[in-house]
Amino acid sequence: MSALELIIALFVAAVLLAAAARRVGAPYPVFLALGGVAIALLPGTPALTVPPDLALALFVAPVLLDAAYDASTRDLKDNWIPVTGLVVFAVGFTTAAVAVITRVLIPEVPWPVAIALGAVVAPPDAVAATAVLRQVRPPHRILTILEGESLFNDATALLIYRLAVGAAVAGTFSLTSVAPAFLLAIAGSLLVGPGLGWLTVRLMERVEHIPSAIILQFASAFTVWIVAEHTGLSAVLTTVCFAITAARTPERVSTRIRIPTYAVWETVVFALNILAFIFIGMQIQPIVANLDSGERGRYLVVAGAVLLTVMIVRVAWHMPFNLIVRWRHRQFGFNPPRPMLRPSPGSGMVISWAGMRGIVTLAAAMALPPGFPYRDLIVLTAFFVVLGTLVIQGLTLKPLLRWLDLRDDDPVGRETRGAQERALSAALETIAGDQSPTAHAVSHQLEAVLAPEGNLRATQFAEQTADVHGRVVSAARQAVLDMRARDEIGDDAFHAVEEQLDRFEASLQSKE
Repeated sequence: MSALELIIALFVAAVLLAAAARRVGAPYPVFLALGGVAIALLPGTPALTVPPDLALALFVAPVLLDAAYDASTRDLKDNWIPVTGLVVFAVGFTTAAVAVITRVLIPEVPWPVAIALGAVVAPPDAVAATAVLRQVRPPHRILTILEGESLFNDATALLIYRLAVGAAVAGTFSLTSVAPAFLLAIAGSLLVGPGLGWLTVRLMERVEHIPSAIILQFASAFTVWIVAEHTGLSAVLTTVCFAITAARTPERVSTRIRIPTYAVWETVVFALNILAFIFIGMQIQPIVANLDSGERGRYLVVAGAVLLTVMIVRVAWHMPFNLIVRWRHRQFGFNPPRPMLRPSPGSGMVISWAGMRGIVTLAAAMALPPGFPYRDLIVLTAFFVVLGTLVIQGLTLKPLLRWLDLRDDDPVGRETRGAQERALSAALETIAGDQSPTAHAVSHQLEAVLAPEGNLRATQFAEQTADVHGRVVSAARQAVLDMRARDEIGDDAFHAVEEQLDRFEASLQSKE
């Protein structure tokens, strides 16, 4: 089987695994990780690799930009203290603890290499956590903290990673020499990212061709990452700031471009997760095969110890932090800027346990140059940590949430209903004096789209029209199909009308 045939077969298998994960209610990265194990154990698997200098840009930049585009800056500001604690201290303590454990078990591993391993496995991945959490509708504050952590912890971990890799290659490391560059990278990223976002949005608003717009979006994501890397900035932080800035100007992107863009980006992020597990599985097989039994045993002991370390350190950091926050609230009161879940032991347990590793850890391991000291140990340990956290934490997080039964008063739903009412009122004011049939029909359709769920009139209208719409579209499709079957029209005309009917049906379904 050629490499192309194998990749296609693995992609199809990954899609089936993701479907099985959705059926059982598990996060799909768990099943992809198990698929990666199968690839590693499959005899004769070719050792395909991604060029190390492309790994981080290829796998992290689009995933990070997609997540940052949806981030709520307001909610992140409201929860900046717990997010900062996880982004800075949890990542820092995890990196240090993993480095110490690695040195204890294999003393000959240099400190920069041990720190690089710690930085690789330190940042949790929000894809798996939110895939579990959204199934049980947890309090919005928990989702905000975890998603905010996933945006910025990569910046902390990859900055440490870059410094450690540079020190390992150069053979020297001085904190006084790297500290100014470290601070300059952060400050520069906070300036360059928004500037590039502003510039890109204004250039993109002139593009009307949908495929061209989507290609340019991906090109801009990679360009921002590459520019940051070549100028010594934090690629992660620059990309996050770039995406958040671009997301603040949706009025500059037309609806006809925005709708297909969402579908394409969701597909690409899913495909990148598949590719990451495929390539890491292909690297594990020759690593295990080339190690002698004694060395293999030592490496597996390190991998197991690192897995326990990353899980324990997160709990050891966040639960005392949660205790201090609750003590402070008892002393000085809990006065959030808007209604949100009060911190509790249960919310602390959920955040502590939602530390699954994923695509960033895999990409960082693959990005190590081929001759890097103890590269095989880092790649094997990274995969073991991703697999272990996904299986152990990913499959138990949902039962934990159900057992704790954490609830809030659905602040997002409340704000959505308020926004719907305001938007509907503003829209209807523009046609308030128009008594034409067209204005009457438009007002009904607006109510069907924007009226809150409690509006019985809108609900009844949607129910009444759904059946009519279905019968009308079905009849139109069948008529065109019959014309093509009788050769009255060719495929070009058929697909032109089919596209019009698809758009009409999609519009109706969104309203209903």
